This record gives sequence, C-alpha cells and structure tokens, in this order.
Amino acid sequence: MIRTVESEPHASAPVLAAYRYCEAVTGHQARNFAYGIRLLPTSKRRAMSALYAFSRRVDDIGDGALADEVKVARLEDTRALLTRIRDGAVDEDDTDPVAVALAHAAAHFPIPLGGLDELIDGVQMDVRGETYETWDDLKAYCRCVAGAIGRLSLGVFGTERGARGAERAPEYADTLGLALQLTNILRDVREDAEGGRTYLPADDLAKFGCSAGFGGPIPPEGSDFAGLVHFEVRRARALFAEGYRLLPLLDRRSGACVAAMAGIYRRLLDRIERDPEAVLRGRVSLPGREKAYVAVRGLSGLDARHVTRRTVRRRA
Repeated sequence: MIRTVESEPHASAPVLAAYRYCEAVTGHQARNFAYGIRLLPTSKRRAMSALYAFSRRVDDIGDGALADEVKVARLEDTRALLTRIRDGAVDEDDTDPVAVALAHAAAHFPIPLGGLDELIDGVQMDVRGETYETWDDLKAYCRCVAGAIGRLSLGVFGTERGARGAERAPEYADTLGLALQLTNILRDVREDAEGGRTYLPADDLAKFGCSAGFGGPIPPEGSDFAGLVHFEVRRARALFAEGYRLLPLLDRRSGACVAAMAGIYRRLLDRIERDPEAVLRGRVSLPGREKAYVAVRGLSGLDARHVTRRTVRRRA
C-alpha cells in the first residue's frame, strides 16, 4: 500500500520560493491540471506543481524548435539533474527552483522518480520521430509520457488506509494516464499533424481510410474520419472505466483532484464524440463553468461512490 506522510512537511524560505515558481508555471501552462490540484492540501498541491514543472521542462525540450541533436543533449542534461535529485545532491540554495522544489517533494513523499526517466524516454521517442503501427506500440509510448505521470502522482496522493485492493492502485493510475493521453491525441490530431507528428496507430488509420493524414480542416477524401474518432473514443472510455477504479482507493481530496482532472478530459471526449471534425477545425476545450461543475462533482465524491457501487455489483 502506498501512503503519504500525515504531517505538513516543513519548508524553508528558499524552498517555498521554489514551490511558488512551480505553481506559477503550472497555473500558466496547464490550466486543466492546475484546476484539479487546487482541491489538494497545500503540501500535496506544491508537490504536484513541482512534478508538473519538471515534466513541463522535459516536454518543452521535445516540442521546441531546437535541432534534434541539441534536444537529445538537453534531455540527457535533464536526466542528469534528475539523478542529482534522486541522490539528494540538490541544496536548498540551488539556482534551479524546479530542482529545489522537486527534491523537497521527493524527500517528503514516496514519489517513484523513475517515472520521470520514463517521461524522458518518451520525449526522446518524439525527437526520433517514431510512429506507431499498432495500439500496443502506441500504448508503450503513452505509458512513458502519461502512465508514468499517473504513477508519480500516486506517490503524492497515497492510498487510503485500509482500502481494499490498494495494491492495484499503480496499475489503475497508469491506465488513467493512458486514457488522458489518448484523449489528448484525439484533441490535438490536427496540431500534431502540422508539426509532422502522427500518434494514432497506422493500423487504425488504414482501417478507416485516414492514412493520408490530417493536414487541413476537413478529413481525407473518401475516409471515415468519424468512424476512426468513434473507435478511439470507445478505446479511451474503456481505459477511463478501468482507471476510475483508482478513485475509491484515495482519500477524499486526492480523489476529488483526480476526479476533476479526469472528468474534464472525459467531457472533452464527449464533445469530440459529438462532433469528430471539430478537432480538425481547432482546439476543443471546456468553458470555466463546466470545469467548476466537474470540480464540485469530484469534491462531493460522486464519481468515487459510483465506481464503488459498480465494483460491488460486479462482485455480487
């Protein structure tokens, strides 16, 4: 069972400043993520911000305009920094606020920092321009860039004392990460295509006549683009259904955070399902009032209770 510390970890002035920096990065760069972690206690919210800020640094290297060899070098520099954090070699007065905050978080929560190595591995796959023939191929990539984030986050959340089935929490967290990533891939299919990237499996693209890609606001001629999207939506929904089994294993506020973030993406999935071609015309998003509703629903525990009832019915 994974548990976090019960008391609020002490933080010095330099560490607090480092956390404030990470929270600013999170609030500016990841509104959906920031919306969810607002539901956490202060110490967990700070730790999640540190995880996000480090992850964002890795992602930005991969998404930037630098030459590929420079990206590879910077990713290895970031991996070396992660090794210093893991070895406890980052001082509070270090000039890198992300390193300071993450080192403090890792010292107070059982965060499996190897997940950040997996993230770097996944971004290196992007730099190499890898494509994916099958869902199993894409799933391996998604586990690096999103499943690992789920497992890292679980190190901060911990599991509820005495929760039945808590040993499977990392598996559920990983699966929920896959669901979020597949939703991201569907939402960003046009943007990724413009950047020269294709994530959806080649097998699926061929099956629905979409192998020509998505370079414009309309689907490839003669394709069944809606069929492709609905096929991937069903796959994502199955992942959400499995991943949501994590919720009853978490304490109320951690469960609310996860339910809020996952709920936002599930509603994005609903919008994409209703109008598949919307992802070719622009970025699908939710208005603030809808995000607020999702957050309130998560905080109320409705999603966790629904999962618990469904699990009990299956066992009966």
